[in-house]
Amino acid sequence: AVMDELFDYFQGMTLPAQVRVSMACCLNMCGAVHCSDIALLGYHRKPPIVESEVLDSVCEIPLVIAACPTAAISPAKTDEGKKAVKIKEERCMF
Repeated sequence: AVMDELFDYFQGMTLPAQVRVSMACCLNMCGAVHCSDIALLGYHRKPPIVESEVLDSVCEIPLVIAACPTAAISPAKTDEGKKAVKIKEERCMF
């Protein structure tokens, strides 16, 4: 939704200079928010909800696990044997 609103600015070259826009859901810098001109940073009030049925097809699970600085994400398997992750809520810095 954010990029849908900004798309015309980037297609029409109407901005005075090159602009980097990034989005991330935490401060772990996986969205390169630390080196962007405009950074949109989400703030979790609750631990993230894992959608195990689609997780393996939308991201690389080892990278998700490695990106967590507090080791709150660990590997798991679904009942069907698919790769998944589990969240240790007591370690999560949401």
